Amino acid sequence: MARIGSSNEEAFALLAILASVLTLLFTPATGSRSKNPPNAAAIDQSLLVEFQEAVPFRDAYSILWGHSNANELEDGKSIQLVLDRHSGSGFKSKEAFQGGFFSASIKLPSNYTAGVVTAFYASNSDKFPDRHDEIDFEFLGVVPGMPYVLQTNVYGNGSVRTGREERIRLWFDPSLEFHRYSVFWNQHHIVFFVDDVPIRQMIKTKEAEDYPCKPMSVLATIWDGSNWATSGGKFPVDYNRAPFVASFTGLKLFRDSSVYSINYRISEGEFGKQGLSGTQKSRLAWVRRKFLSYSYCNDKMRYPKPLPEC
Repeated sequence: MARIGSSNEEAFALLAILASVLTLLFTPATGSRSKNPPNAAAIDQSLLVEFQEAVPFRDAYSILWGHSNANELEDGKSIQLVLDRHSGSGFKSKEAFQGGFFSASIKLPSNYTAGVVTAFYASNSDKFPDRHDEIDFEFLGVVPGMPYVLQTNVYGNGSVRTGREERIRLWFDPSLEFHRYSVFWNQHHIVFFVDDVPIRQMIKTKEAEDYPCKPMSVLATIWDGSNWATSGGKFPVDYNRAPFVASFTGLKLFRDSSVYSINYRISEGEFGKQGLSGTQKSRLAWVRRKFLSYSYCNDKMRYPKPLPEC
């Protein structure tokens, strides 16, 4: 009897440890999901990302321009990009990839940031200037009191005249703390995530000839978009309020999308091929119902005939 009791005690101890670990893993970070999107399933895409280590900045990236305004931090994994009256700044991945996953935790400039554009994106415009591909996060500066606007866009084979812009009002203030912004891209679809909540999915269709298909580098920049970024250019950058600082940390970059989709298959189905899980679909619907302010698919003046993926 003593032996059985001892085994039970050991089993209960192991279960208690397991419960503690699961609680830590499956509890969202404080403040990361203001206004509460639909609850996550027990095993979520975000956990698979968290299991991966962040990439040391110098291992994967280099300064692209504005060297004096790009400040690497002592932890080796973080960098601040600065815009002032002299220059903006940016960095770029050392290698290109043809499908995969890229992600960063970003804290945007605070207070009056009208006209300032902070971008985190993939592009190959340096290699294919006339038919480049691009997948964008663009954070548009604001006048205090305005909701922060996140614009996403997709170009393929130089389709700059056929912009696929969408805009959402973020459900939190992205200048108060770090939030994670991620893109998953393969030959089937592109998915944008904010704090592991999908905000946009673009599915490749048979008719879509301008789907991004060539290797791209990952970049981040901060620059002056006075002529368009805030209320159509009504509010330009006020350099009396400079410097404007965007902080990046937790950089993650996976060039092989098959690794990510295989890992995901363990939890919620073949994400890589079949699309979003049920939980992710409900989250996506929540975002688009409450926060979508513009979609090219709904712009009948610009596109009387909707584009194929719409």
